[in-house]
Amino acid sequence: MRDSLDSETVGAALVTSDRPWRGVEFHPALGSTNTRLRDLLTGAATPTGPYAVGAAERAADGPAGGAAGGAAGGAPGLWWVVLTDHQTGGRGRLGRAWTVPDRASLAVSAAVPVTDAAHVGWMPLLAGLALTRAVREVTRAAGHELTARLKWPNDVLLADDGDRKLSGILCELVTTGAGTSRPAQVVVVGTGVNVDQTRAELPVPTATSLALAGADVRREELVVAYLDHLAALLAPALSADADLAPARDAYRAACATIGAQVQVHLPQGGLVSGTAVTVDDHGSLVVRTPGGSRTFAAGDVVHVRPPGAGLA
Repeated sequence: MRDSLDSETVGAALVTSDRPWRGVEFHPALGSTNTRLRDLLTGAATPTGPYAVGAAERAADGPAGGAAGGAAGGAPGLWWVVLTDHQTGGRGRLGRAWTVPDRASLAVSAAVPVTDAAHVGWMPLLAGLALTRAVREVTRAAGHELTARLKWPNDVLLADDGDRKLSGILCELVTTGAGTSRPAQVVVVGTGVNVDQTRAELPVPTATSLALAGADVRREELVVAYLDHLAALLAPALSADADLAPARDAYRAACATIGAQVQVHLPQGGLVSGTAVTVDDHGSLVVRTPGGSRTFAAGDVVHVRPPGAGLA
């Protein structure tokens, strides 16, 4: 029997004076954490639970919530979080379905303010970087340190299990306060992490879980560590100088796609093969092909392994 997420522990840990997170909402089951958070941000739903943002605080924020305050005056921004034990209608990139057994994974969405439109393309990349750091930290504390690696644009792989996929990240841009004097843009960062699945419970052989790699971790510790690292990486983007350069450099250093032979499957169809050489300052992948360098803002990337080793 898998335990339910201890939402009291998570809420108490996150909604504190030294962290930016302002509200945490937990549901035993939910169609999509991203959809729920988007509804909260646009006013289509009302926050619930002991750690939700209260009505008085929402009224003080105004229609645009804390995002406008964060952009203009250094307030912590929206920083709302939605969690569930069982996401029944989760979506990945390109609208793909994403389902897992009850209580076997981490499904979390977090709302972070946007102060510069140029940073939006970096949100899924930095979320992945935050997760790799959290995985290392939490598995080390559990006595079995694992190494997570990044695959552009939104996948986290586990080197300890043949670079199988551990996590996927989906970011959505939401406008709050539309039609008012205080419209604001917010990025909803949705993250799914395979924590306790067996091999038979995973949908494809290229996926893995922390448990399959030998790490027994509590989801509560993983989500708090992940959101701590995410907030730390995004803090420079919300400062007066909005400097993402250190975070971009850290991502490039941790990205397994850079330097790899890749196949880029384009959203509109078509396939481009070459060597991934860097991720540019807009978050796009730069690939050297026989016809010259090409830049991709979107696409499914396959890492081409040596003969006999397959694809990742």
